[in-house]
Amino acid sequence: MTPGDYLAVALLIVGGVFFLAGTAGLLRFPDVYTRLHALTKADNVGLGLVVAGLALQAESWAVAGKLLLIWLLVLLAGASVAHLVAQAARQRGIKLWKR
Repeated sequence: MTPGDYLAVALLIVGGVFFLAGTAGLLRFPDVYTRLHALTKADNVGLGLVVAGLALQAESWAVAGKLLLIWLLVLLAGASVAHLVAQAARQRGIKLWKR
């Protein structure tokens, strides 16, 4: 294995850890707003790290570019959906969690 392979594996593992952190936030946090925050932040960073690891293993620049485009589209979609969910929760009167 080359040093690039080790870096790719490390990026994939760290990305998976971020996905697990987002899932833990979804299960542990008390309200919809903090759950959305955990999911969007951790999953976006996790996917970015996974895409970086896969891009290092890509056969061509075109494949790496497609992976980057997919990540950017997921970032845009995730932010849009999180905004819509938070807006719907606010319109339904769901209050922010307070201790």
